[in-house]
Amino acid sequence: MRVSKLFQDFFHSQTSSGIILIFCTIFSLILANSAFVDSYNGIWNADMFGHHFSHWINDGLMAVFFFLIGLELKREIFVGELANVRQAILPIFAAIGGMLIPAGIFAIINYGTDTINGFGIPMATDIAFAVAVITMLGNRVPLSLKVFLTALAVIDDLGAILVIAFFYPNPELPLDFTQLGIAFGALALLFLLNKLKVKNLIFYIIGGIACWWFMLHSGIHATIAGVLVAFAIPFDKDDTKSLSFKVQHALHIPVSFIILPLFALANTAITIDGGGVSHFSLPLASGIFIGLVLGKPIGVVLASWIAVKLGLCVLPTAVNFKRITGAGMLAGIGFTMSIFVSMLAFNDVDYINEAKLMILVASFVSAIAGFFYLRQTLK
Repeated sequence: MRVSKLFQDFFHSQTSSGIILIFCTIFSLILANSAFVDSYNGIWNADMFGHHFSHWINDGLMAVFFFLIGLELKREIFVGELANVRQAILPIFAAIGGMLIPAGIFAIINYGTDTINGFGIPMATDIAFAVAVITMLGNRVPLSLKVFLTALAVIDDLGAILVIAFFYPNPELPLDFTQLGIAFGALALLFLLNKLKVKNLIFYIIGGIACWWFMLHSGIHATIAGVLVAFAIPFDKDDTKSLSFKVQHALHIPVSFIILPLFALANTAITIDGGGVSHFSLPLASGIFIGLVLGKPIGVVLASWIAVKLGLCVLPTAVNFKRITGAGMLAGIGFTMSIFVSMLAFNDVDYINEAKLMILVASFVSAIAGFFYLRQTLK
């Protein structure tokens, strides 16, 4: 099975990023539960131009992360693993099942409570962590399984983006149609530049910043602008020469080694109390844990089985349902996107911290379970 160099670069960068994210999370948790907690939190709460430092990370730098996701999605659709409809059916079905089942489990457990709005939390997959774990298994992992997991996670990211756009508006701002109209006007101008074959990056940077700024003040979460602007960047079938390819290649390192680690450090400073297993009795916590640890693999396997049985697709070479189950377990590693959604879903700090804590626990369990299951299955 042949894959492009960009896929290989992307896969390896995600592996390194996942390992760094693990260390950042451990470091952040240690400081948050030490005598230095006040000083550590003070860093992220420091004022920068009228907003906390963490606010600029979550609403500013993360827009660049979403922009990179948009570039990856665009490339996968045109020349990547999603370009062939029949090949794309399996990961598309798997991703949809891996989003709907966890969301349904969470909704059932939290029905009638004020935490029901967190249904989007267990829908997400952290591609960096998942890729890092599967890479630790070495050469025993067939390339087709790596491609399947990566495609699943990319489609999952698209699903998370749509959920954020439609269900999680900016909690601090009411919807402002004037600002939103200007944002879409800037976006339309970028698509016009693309149509006119303008390939000077500076015009897209200026238009992208304008789109982000007005989206930020419109009531729609600003990170959505990152994805939309990505689709306006010129792309050619010979993608190694396209502006989209060059920008995507240039962003891999800063996103993987600066932006995501900063996000992890800023958003995992959670003080862990002595409640222990009592956390699992809360609907919010149990909904996230069961949704990610059990709902993800069940949804991925069930939807994949349905797609194959309906004759819509066939399993790739060296991939069977046991191996898809292992990939589904790794898809239960929520982390980045799940934490991001949890901060949009709730205003209550206690709910946010409870959600973050359970995301970490569920992601850890999913990673361990998926690793040992695949190690046994791939003997």
